[in-house]
Amino acid sequence: MPYVMVGRENTGDIRIHYEDHGAGPPVVLVHGYLADGRSWEKQEAALLTAGYRVISYDRRGGGDSGRPTVGYDYDTLAADLNILLEVLDVLDAVLVGCCSGTGELTRYLGTYGQRRVRGAALLAPLPPFLPRSDANPEGIAPGVLDAFLCELSADRPAAIKAYLDRYYNIDYYNTDYRNTDLLGGSRVSDQAWQNSFHVALRVSAVAALGCAVAWREDFRDDVARITIPVLIVQGAQDRVMPPGATGNRLAVMLADARLAVIPDGGHAIIWTHAAQVNQLLVGFLQAL
Repeated sequence: MPYVMVGRENTGDIRIHYEDHGAGPPVVLVHGYLADGRSWEKQEAALLTAGYRVISYDRRGGGDSGRPTVGYDYDTLAADLNILLEVLDVLDAVLVGCCSGTGELTRYLGTYGQRRVRGAALLAPLPPFLPRSDANPEGIAPGVLDAFLCELSADRPAAIKAYLDRYYNIDYYNTDYRNTDLLGGSRVSDQAWQNSFHVALRVSAVAALGCAVAWREDFRDDVARITIPVLIVQGAQDRVMPPGATGNRLAVMLADARLAVIPDGGHAIIWTHAAQVNQLLVGFLQAL
């Protein structure tokens, strides 16, 4: 498996596992919270079919990447992405992020600039600034995140289970899901949910907590520096990153943004609404 080294912790290397497939204009996929690069399987298939080179990677702390006890802030996560792009010498790329992966994508563009990038797509985004405060009245109540951090510290598997139910909007798609083999009716099977649970458990406890703490990051200065075309895709029923606090605001703040809202979409739109997401994504790429 291919890796790039992004740093060291004590006597060990910190390595990021990546996959690089296809030929054509490069598309770099940055996965979300408690996931890995394989979470993009439905998008990867569509992008390869459409004639793109697809690069995905496992963020530090999960998948087949290293599991250091440091580096889960967005400055470091963006530096990991920068090293990957430099080592592979990727140019004219489109960066595609989902969930918390949109954070390092945004921080990367704000910190390292747009020399290697011609466009970006933010799916179920975290930016511009999630927690509510006097200076950020449109954010979510800070107690929501505080409670989740406490749940993670007390019982990580139980907290992950509750998170995935919100991630997939289980009760929204099927109010009687506990009495059926299909957790979300036609949207997500029990097997898909269980796979996500096992992938999430592989993420180190330090990474699970650190990446959630990083959701408090303020990306507004980064957003102000972005001038390339940006596609935002948001589920109107997103219970993890509510559109009023995230995507709707981004569409106004970015210099060149297109917002697409999936009316019955939750947070897991890359899986539950893959056909719609893929159509929007490929259409955006072809128009660049």
